[in-house]
Amino acid sequence: MNAPTVPDESRARPRDHGISFRDAVRVWARIAALSFGGPAGQIAVMHRILVDEKKWIGEERFLHALNYCMLLPGPEAQQLAIYIGWLLHKTRGGLVAGALFVLPGFLAILGLSYIYVLLGQVPLVTGLFFGLKAAVLAIVLQAVVRVGGRALRNNVMRGLAAAAFLAIFLLGAPFPLIVLASALVGFFGSRAGLAAFQGSGGHGSGNGAVVHDRDTALGEELPEHARPNLSWSLRISSVLLLLWLGPVAALLLLLGPDDTFTRIAIFFSQMAVVTFGGAYAVLAYVAQEAVGTYHWLRPGEMLDGLGMAETTPGPLIMVTQFVGFLAAFRQATGLPPLVAATFGALLTTWVTFVPCFLWIFAGAPFVERLRGNRALSAALAAITAAVVGVILNLAVWFAIHTLFGTVRPLPFAGGTLDVPVLASINWPALLLAAGAIVAVFRFRAGVLPVLGTCAALGAVYVLIG
Repeated sequence: MNAPTVPDESRARPRDHGISFRDAVRVWARIAALSFGGPAGQIAVMHRILVDEKKWIGEERFLHALNYCMLLPGPEAQQLAIYIGWLLHKTRGGLVAGALFVLPGFLAILGLSYIYVLLGQVPLVTGLFFGLKAAVLAIVLQAVVRVGGRALRNNVMRGLAAAAFLAIFLLGAPFPLIVLASALVGFFGSRAGLAAFQGSGGHGSGNGAVVHDRDTALGEELPEHARPNLSWSLRISSVLLLLWLGPVAALLLLLGPDDTFTRIAIFFSQMAVVTFGGAYAVLAYVAQEAVGTYHWLRPGEMLDGLGMAETTPGPLIMVTQFVGFLAAFRQATGLPPLVAATFGALLTTWVTFVPCFLWIFAGAPFVERLRGNRALSAALAAITAAVVGVILNLAVWFAIHTLFGTVRPLPFAGGTLDVPVLASINWPALLLAAGAIVAVFRFRAGVLPVLGTCAALGAVYVLIG
């Protein structure tokens, strides 16, 4: 008599991974507190804690989630947190992981923004930000080298980077147009079978022994809630779309298109859709529009904001919060300046990060269909190559406005080109920037030590000068 067949429960339905939601919240809070150093550092922290230390998910699943997040606009590290949080504890897991990832940086930059507008003329504060600007220039150059080393694998990609730099630096081409053009070049180049568009790069995630999915708490099987569910995707997408664009529409109807808050909401909502390529590419777009078009802040203040974002936890894109804060502080009417500025910071953060939850919750259940799509990967690779040129433009733009006291607009190709007056060079800023560049590239110094040292030297220079 044959023994009865026992169903294979591990394959019939995914097993309970045994990770309590309370434990997950503590871990996400820990990751948020340690999320310094830009996306590469933040991804490395998540990998170390979630894969190597906790063994909640495996290497294969972690990299698959990361590759999907790289296809999306917005901060990939925060979106990776949303994705893994959703994978572990459904919708509430993604919401908590994504919100905690942003919260510490939001509070820190909000506090620094108050100090900036209230005490910005105090010599000590002025000196600290003077030093930070020089250090930030070195860090942006480092980003050019890092992203370029990964993305510029052949002459075609180098040509895309050069074309993007010339388009935005000389012609003032809009960043969204550069993204779209690059994506089309990569997509059709891959479809045509061109060798230059075959294969793609990615972020490294860690070293050491590989943790396989089968050896983790989540296991190899896909959780039931992570399977494609069109009904759930439509419901959650509708709610998030309303939460994102509802306030934008309300401001447009109540205050009109020319109000500062309406402009903040619309501009940063547009930014949330086109911010491929990481925080430094976003900064180029924000600098182009917030400084040149809306006149919300001055070029040097963009560097101050980036210095804040570099020295606080959370995504570097949090610098946009500082932009919204200053825009409302200076241009909003009908409210006390600090109240308006606080609302401007909240509004900017809201319309910047709510779309990140939308992209993950709407697309993650269907992400398996994107795996192995060579044309889509080639489009991403082409965008990343173009972003190198965009970041280089940002570095040049920062250098011109940091190292020279006078910049003259030169008519060029129907627009203007900022040209520094060589006699106005700021020698202390040049020396600090040169020292930061040597520390970063020659001695491999970390971001925080470089920022801290330059800020301290800047304060000393201003106080004794």
